[in-house]
Amino acid sequence: MNPNSTWFLGLDADTQPQPGLIASAVRAAEGEGLDLVTFSPQFILRDPGEMILQPSLLMTLVYRFGPTGIASDDPSRVMANGQCFLCRRSVLEAIDGYTAASGSFCDDVTLARHIAASGFKVAFWDGAKLIKVRMYEGAIETWNEWGRSLDLKDAATPGQIWSDLWFLLSVQGLPLFVTVSMLPCVFDGWETIGPISQAWFYVNAFLLVVRCLMGLAIAPSYDRSGSRWAWLFWLSPITDVLAFFRILLSATTRPTQWRGRVYDANDHKTLCN
Repeated sequence: MNPNSTWFLGLDADTQPQPGLIASAVRAAEGEGLDLVTFSPQFILRDPGEMILQPSLLMTLVYRFGPTGIASDDPSRVMANGQCFLCRRSVLEAIDGYTAASGSFCDDVTLARHIAASGFKVAFWDGAKLIKVRMYEGAIETWNEWGRSLDLKDAATPGQIWSDLWFLLSVQGLPLFVTVSMLPCVFDGWETIGPISQAWFYVNAFLLVVRCLMGLAIAPSYDRSGSRWAWLFWLSPITDVLAFFRILLSATTRPTQWRGRVYDANDHKTLCN
């Protein structure tokens, strides 16, 4: 790193920076007096499986931490994306670089929360117009590779993890299943199921409508122009229950490999390539 530099910009190899990224990011960060800002990308989707699954996995983050641009006063709820990571050089020096996240499978969030807890000003912004990324090829790779870290357990307490899981089950995992399973009662025998069951149906039907509207909200975060399966994006609520189970699976296990690299489950050290 240049000792005379003011900012450090980290970009993942699979990102596609758009013209003006650096100038726009630095100008915005300085204008807001930020010490660290990370940007969410515009995801490039092509295959039918990922067109349905990937938005459901992304939605698990939106439900837990809100949309980009929403500041959190609690460092333990800060969100970040290491694919585009702009930080003041002086801040990285003060916290000894990436040391705090060296053993984390969600190192971007771990580091951002450590920086926020150290008293620095941190933000997570929408970068759909600044970077694009083709993260994974197909649903299976998306499930295996992205799913390994979405629980964020390396950056959270057990209490936070299980509280988030309960919340996800309630607002994302169950609504479609409950609504569909109760439809026969709606059309035949509605008056026989009792007020509590009726209320249960209405709540889950409402949550399902909210989920569909949130799909509209995140649609600009995707580049689906190169796929003939683009319409499948709108069916992503059908995989919400799978997204919940992926977070549950990740929260209760320790990853042992990522993109061909194998790790020791206890100390995260690379065993082989």
